[in-house]
Amino acid sequence: MGVMSFPTRIVYGKGTIKELPAELKRFGASKPLLVTDKGILQAGLLRFISPLLEHAGIKAPVFSDFAANPTDADAIRGAEAYRKAGADSVLGVGGGASLDMAKAIALLVNHAPPLSQYDDAKGGDALITSNIPPIIQVPTTAGTGSEVGRSTVLVIDGTKVVIFSPYLLAKVAILDPELTVGLPPFITAATGMDALTHNLEAYVAKGEHPLADAIAIDGLRRIAANLKKAVQNGKDVEARQEMLLGSAFGAIAFQKGLGACHSVAHALTPVAGTHHGLANSLMLPAVVNFNRMVAEARLADAAVAMGADPKMSAPERAHLCVEMVDDLRVACGLPRKLSQAGVKREMIPQLVEKALADACHQSNPRPVTQVDFERLINEAF
Repeated sequence: MGVMSFPTRIVYGKGTIKELPAELKRFGASKPLLVTDKGILQAGLLRFISPLLEHAGIKAPVFSDFAANPTDADAIRGAEAYRKAGADSVLGVGGGASLDMAKAIALLVNHAPPLSQYDDAKGGDALITSNIPPIIQVPTTAGTGSEVGRSTVLVIDGTKVVIFSPYLLAKVAILDPELTVGLPPFITAATGMDALTHNLEAYVAKGEHPLADAIAIDGLRRIAANLKKAVQNGKDVEARQEMLLGSAFGAIAFQKGLGACHSVAHALTPVAGTHHGLANSLMLPAVVNFNRMVAEARLADAAVAMGADPKMSAPERAHLCVEMVDDLRVACGLPRKLSQAGVKREMIPQLVEKALADACHQSNPRPVTQVDFERLINEAF
């Protein structure tokens, strides 16, 4: 077992879910609302958690009435469930949807709707105060890193909206690889590519953040070395552990910023119903290639972290970075083209419109225009 703080307390390692009752009590959480999606319930993953809570005398009513891509209406229902249960904290268990929903519910406990007013792209973070109940997060996928992130992403009026505040950080996150062992290969691959994208986009993003850069490079190293292993052998606990850490590092690193890949991914989900991790996987090589002319040195460093020979020239390594991302997604069994993932050409104008409106590309190392987005999406098609 290891413990880190950044500033979320991170408890990680095989079997660390057993620490959950003690961690809840550490932050005065005696009756958490347990927020988890229907898939977790159907998979029976709460069998790792419910007995621990019951034995410790902790009552945790469950809320799971939300969509795979949660909406503001889902969060309002969750806040109502919180109040009805007389809860004093929020416990998120699951993938990105569950963890984001946990944060959105916690926000609404003492902050009035509508959630759209807290949109980070519109300066809504200024309206968020510290008056938020304790949030405890337990990820069951290695992808979004939402357990250590300070944002929640919701679909509001058909658009993915990012709500961002340091007050949304969890008090503690428990990263137990045994909870991810049952993930099927596709989910392992797609969420893993999401984590890779977080680290890579954060590393090349505009701005100065040496700590985030160092964390992103380490995240890339862990994911590149272990994603294929985790996909091919879901019971490889060591690979699963490395993926959880790589995922968490990506979410810590992207406080620096993300990029154009995420802007298109945020458009693909509401327009085409594309899984977020898959959307990033489909767009990442095109965006990395687009950024090469302005981020060559950074992409060359990223390639080394992913296994490239450091003796190669920087231009060679930067070019290789594109190929390495492509090779990894193919090795994990993911499609290479948008057309292979159910995206239709007639969707492109709407995708471009939503991508351009998304704030993530503002930190892309190379400015992205409407024409650029059209070219990137067509290239990935």
